[in-house]
Amino acid sequence: MGWSILIYSWEQQISKVICAFINTSCSFSGMWFMLNISLNVNDEDYQVEVAPYHTLRDVLRDKLGFTDVKSGCSEGECGACTVLVDGRPVTSCLMLAVQARGKKISTARGLATDSNLHPLQEKFIEHGAIQCGYCTPGMLLVAKSLLDKNPDPSEEEIRVAISGNICRCTGYQQIVEAIMAAAAGMKR
Repeated sequence: MGWSILIYSWEQQISKVICAFINTSCSFSGMWFMLNISLNVNDEDYQVEVAPYHTLRDVLRDKLGFTDVKSGCSEGECGACTVLVDGRPVTSCLMLAVQARGKKISTARGLATDSNLHPLQEKFIEHGAIQCGYCTPGMLLVAKSLLDKNPDPSEEEIRVAISGNICRCTGYQQIVEAIMAAAAGMKR
């Protein structure tokens, strides 16, 4: 009994040092310490309490309600959980939420402005690139990142960019066509 209390007390002390080191406030929930962090998602700031092991995907979906961030393989292989972090595509199932502090996070929900769809969203609809819709948010964000860096990509560049996102419905051709059409429309 004495050892478990000593270890528990030691873990709390280490946790306090970690919280001070990363400059955030902490609380304790049972054996785990929780971090109070601020996340900027789709240009809005959110305060959220997370455990050090919580992934960005889980925090976005379960704590903040961004269900457009899908939960697929949990191994970074399918791309369903892709978000943009400072404009770069990231599989959020592999990123800890605390790593996203101070960064700009974008989800597919943030692509549309007011009542207008983003050109990529419009072209995905027009070209039938949305079937079951599960891969769509990740595909849209990877495509946005590509077009932000390269407004006139070749078909091969598009295929390489989306290669980390699995789609089981479309065979990818409609997705590639939609991205090419969006690129052409956005150049005008």
